[in-house]
Amino acid sequence: MEQSHMTSELTLLGQQRFSELFPERDTHEQVLRLLALSDFAYRILAQHPQWIEWLLDEEAMKSRDCEAIFTSTISDVSEQDAFRLLRIYRKRYWLKLMWLDLVLGNDIADSILYQSNLSEHLIASANEWAFSQVAASNGMPLDTDGQPISMLVLGMGKLGGRELNFSSDIDLIFTYPKALSTQGGRRSIEAQVFYTKVAQKLIAALDQRTVDGQVFRVDMRLRPFGDSGPLVMSFSAMEDYYQDQGREWERYAMLKARLLGKQNVYWDEFKALIRPFVFRRYIDFSVIESLRKMKHMIAQEVRRKGLRNNIKLGAGGIREVEFIVQALQMIRGGREPDLQIPSLLGALNALAKLEVIPKKVAQDLQVQYLFLRRAEQYLQAFNDEQTQTIPDDDLNQQRLCALLGVYDVEAMFSLFDEVQSGIRQEFAQVIGEEAPDFDELDPSYTSAWEHRDMSYLEIGLSQAECTQWQDVMNAFYTGINKKQIGVRGRDVLDRLMPLVLREMRDIKSAEILQSVLEIIAKIASRTAYLELLFENLGALQQLIKLCAHSSWIAQQIARYPILLDELIDPAVLYRPLPLNAYYSEIQQYFLRIDENDLELQMEALRQFKQTQQLRIAAADATGVLDIMKVSDHLTALAESIVSKAVDIAWAQMVARYGYPEGTCANAKGFAVIAYGKGGGFELGYDSDLDLVFVHNCDGSSKTVGDKSISSRQFYLKLAQRLMHLFNTRTPSGILYELDTRLRPEGNSGLLAINIESYYQYQQEQAWTWEHQALVRARMIVGEDELVKRFHAIRHDILCRQRHMDDLQGDIVKMRVKMRTHLSKDSEQEFDLKQGGGGMTDIEFLTQYIVLAFAHDYPALTRYSDNIRILEQASAESVISEREQSTLTRAYCQLREFYHLNSLNGKGKTIDAQTLLEQSTMVKSIWQAYLE
Repeated sequence: MEQSHMTSELTLLGQQRFSELFPERDTHEQVLRLLALSDFAYRILAQHPQWIEWLLDEEAMKSRDCEAIFTSTISDVSEQDAFRLLRIYRKRYWLKLMWLDLVLGNDIADSILYQSNLSEHLIASANEWAFSQVAASNGMPLDTDGQPISMLVLGMGKLGGRELNFSSDIDLIFTYPKALSTQGGRRSIEAQVFYTKVAQKLIAALDQRTVDGQVFRVDMRLRPFGDSGPLVMSFSAMEDYYQDQGREWERYAMLKARLLGKQNVYWDEFKALIRPFVFRRYIDFSVIESLRKMKHMIAQEVRRKGLRNNIKLGAGGIREVEFIVQALQMIRGGREPDLQIPSLLGALNALAKLEVIPKKVAQDLQVQYLFLRRAEQYLQAFNDEQTQTIPDDDLNQQRLCALLGVYDVEAMFSLFDEVQSGIRQEFAQVIGEEAPDFDELDPSYTSAWEHRDMSYLEIGLSQAECTQWQDVMNAFYTGINKKQIGVRGRDVLDRLMPLVLREMRDIKSAEILQSVLEIIAKIASRTAYLELLFENLGALQQLIKLCAHSSWIAQQIARYPILLDELIDPAVLYRPLPLNAYYSEIQQYFLRIDENDLELQMEALRQFKQTQQLRIAAADATGVLDIMKVSDHLTALAESIVSKAVDIAWAQMVARYGYPEGTCANAKGFAVIAYGKGGGFELGYDSDLDLVFVHNCDGSSKTVGDKSISSRQFYLKLAQRLMHLFNTRTPSGILYELDTRLRPEGNSGLLAINIESYYQYQQEQAWTWEHQALVRARMIVGEDELVKRFHAIRHDILCRQRHMDDLQGDIVKMRVKMRTHLSKDSEQEFDLKQGGGGMTDIEFLTQYIVLAFAHDYPALTRYSDNIRILEQASAESVISEREQSTLTRAYCQLREFYHLNSLNGKGKTIDAQTLLEQSTMVKSIWQAYLE
């Protein structure tokens, strides 16, 4: 496809830039075109105008050689010089790539191959330099022949396939063949330590941003164990990992793996150990389902991020071509060695030769794929940005039209539609996406929707029910008509609504219908979600089922429509994670999140919480979990989120100020204490978190970094950053409402306090109510040393001998004050939480028992939750078994009602007669101990 002439606006921009950079030269149309089409090229030539002569050298532009980056002895190159030379090289050759693509209309297959070779050259050179730098002071591992054993670098993804795009980040994995200590240095170090230093220096050489820019964004998250794994692993450790723990997506990723740089004797050994993991000896159709699930995950990401016109991840995009080819490679690659290659285009040709796919289909896919890759190359060359989204601004739309050879935006979009629909068709053939398998739909449902008249329905509605349904539907029609839905969205809605009416036929509740329609109204302008419900009958059925079970769930889905993605797989939806798996799951979840994108990280935290809460609520509402287990899960979820938020905040603070002395990522010297429901394993769906932050830093210590501050300041800023992460309202709302008023001296106290100062406050200044709160306190984040110290402090404070009359007076006074201000008790209604004989009375009783008797019975401090404290008190004969049984049973019943009310939006009171017997017995025990 020929490139068309530029618009007058682009021509004028090119002329202005040319005159600015080259005032002494005659106008050169090709240079003018480059300057008009790329802001990045303009910036490079502004810094290096002399390179224009090189661009105009036809022989130089025909060459595909990769010239040396370091011309002197590599071990003599300083870090500053190495960083500068690598970055200048990247700018110079990426300018050449823009000349080839934007000006000369180079074949895109040649461009991405050349770009990949240049990138490999940069990485290999940086690796060689990093090795020499570390070896200079530490010596190096040597083989039996006395030859250096270099670190192997595995290029993944498009880099591995030699199909790198213009502004791609690079996915790398590092490995080494033998665990041999270094020789020839000032002191010998282990191989793992040596190669980790090489890896760190290599990453810095490529990824670190200097005045000369950045070579590549380096992503190491595809390595074994992801971010939590070592930077580099030996061959044997890699083999053990992939044999024992390798997951299906890692097979898919490893298909594109390729060793970079100069081949050595260890390459074949590594390929031999990884091949059995990627390719099965038999024809492996199991990958189809795995890839289908991965595609669903990508579609889910597209919806989550609100991506539109994305030529990589969208329907019929680049990723679907990759899925087609790689699915067939994984199915047949074990038996067909010709398919065991990382190149997509090479594999596509091999599939055609082997007649796995028809030759015409392979040719069409290649043309379609290269068209999208060419468009992607152009989009990224405009401003050196990693984007695959068709622009919505006028300037870049003009640029893309000129490069694709079309004269207006409408023609451009038609071109993309034509290409992507062809890919989509083939994707459905290979990967397969089940079409909705609906029964023949009774015409009455369609008529009821089309005529806006519920009397067409033949589902046994009474006259009153029909009127209620009609009122609900009328409100829905009115709201929908005010929304900008678009032709496609309206078409999907018209096909979806008769199905909704059919699936509601056995429920007949206008209230539940209203909940379902409120969700549909919320997503009506987002066609992707309407299609999700239309194409996945199971998801629609789960939506109706959950709305019938809980108004809270319905409200959550209406508020956060991304939760609809969770309805696709009921097997997962109704099966919450094991209690000990939430942190590892959130770590996995964050593998796909850019660690430098704070906004995306904040959204990811909220979406993870909402997703997991929905699963817990689904299991709760359908009776899979009882109330105690629900709170255990909600508490474990909150703990994992707090822990991850601490990791995020810590990384941001360290990047800015450096590490506090004596700390590292795994020993932060910082801890989080949960009070109240979080400390007592009793969180509900809308609970806030009562947290206190402590640290163990020396008051005189400082951070080790360019912008050094006192460690005390560092931890205060860390706590403030955590508050920001939690309390900032994003499109997905706040994370949790954080309440830190239980810290020493409340709102006037420091947000993060040394743990010994915390102890001193508890000893000398804390009020009785603060010691009551300490009964339900628990350290939820912190290394072992801090956890042990907190346990000792809590035990010591709770075991202090107290004057019984004063203790009783303080507790009763506080309880009366709370009841006066907060209780909603009346003759008709009983306040489950604040009413006489309610939950708070039992909590205060439990706290009194610990504070009054722990001096003589120290085992009472063992637990922080009410149920186990009461069990312990009974075991120590502090209270009778009957009292323990009465309080435990009453507390569980009160929590059950409170919880059900929360799930169904019914407030915090119930009919006064419902739990009259239980509340009366609680009052009797209260009087026995406190009045």
